[in-house]
Amino acid sequence: MLDERKTAILSAVVHEYIATALPVGSSHIARASGVGVSSATVRNEMAVLEQEGYLVQPHTSAGRIPTDKGYRFFVDHLAAPGRVDEATTRQVGAFFEAAHGRLEEMLHQTSDLLTKLTHNAAVVLGPKADAATIRSAQIVRLSPNAATVVLVFGNGNVENEVIAVDETTPDTVLAAASVHLARTLTGGTLGALDLVSSVGDEAVDAICTSAVEAMRVVSNDAHVYVGGASTVADSFDAVDVVRQVLHTLEQQFVVVSLVRDIVDRGMSVAIGVEHGVEPLSACSVVVAPIVVDGEHLGSVGVLGPTRMNYPQALATVDMVSNRLGRRLGES
Repeated sequence: MLDERKTAILSAVVHEYIATALPVGSSHIARASGVGVSSATVRNEMAVLEQEGYLVQPHTSAGRIPTDKGYRFFVDHLAAPGRVDEATTRQVGAFFEAAHGRLEEMLHQTSDLLTKLTHNAAVVLGPKADAATIRSAQIVRLSPNAATVVLVFGNGNVENEVIAVDETTPDTVLAAASVHLARTLTGGTLGALDLVSSVGDEAVDAICTSAVEAMRVVSNDAHVYVGGASTVADSFDAVDVVRQVLHTLEQQFVVVSLVRDIVDRGMSVAIGVEHGVEPLSACSVVVAPIVVDGEHLGSVGVLGPTRMNYPQALATVDMVSNRLGRRLGES
């Protein structure tokens, strides 16, 4: 554990580096609030903090910058809970009061909102389709040899999958399969797919079987929306780092695994290599669960450089996740 003087100096270095993105010198820290010692004393303490792994000197004769260990100490021991200002609170409230329509659209817009509020990339991981109540189910013919299975959920989500049908299959068979599917699934969830039993008509049963198998794919899908990737890319000078970050954010399965792993470990902040995704080692992730009626249905988070404003990111992510959970609960 660091003593009071080193703690104050480390806090001042982190705050200054977050604000300027420039290495911090001892003379500047000596003038910082709460430090109260000479620049020579600060220089000696910063050298000790460097030896202990909290700071690093990127270039000879340059100031110091925090390491991942330094940021972790800051987040765990020094960062006071952030407060969301009144204007932001009103903006978030107005957004969710006006948020209606399809779930996908709302989640996508939520990721855009988080990017605007934090100036970081935003990740919104929505509930799986199998968690929502089915409002209606229907099979609609698209062409002589194709039909689409459409499910409308109580949370505003709409899922559809195309299935193959024989061109000789009459519309009356598709209609009968649609009625049976609706009768079995409406009011339940995709967990009830195994309850779609045989009706004793070979042609109808074949269509229902195809529809069920198509919906099984949907039930395993996660709705993930990443906004502001270009925003976080602007935070890095090295072209290879930017390339790695953008490429990784394009891989949805990596993003989903990253967010779920952080939440499963009970963490709200993963700094640098802590999250285990090597191409994002220059980034930190701040996450909060989306909770509806005590059930964890998804996650909201932001991804940015390790020098991100942690108090502000934590407060904003927490507010948005709470409001999104309430909005989904109302659905």
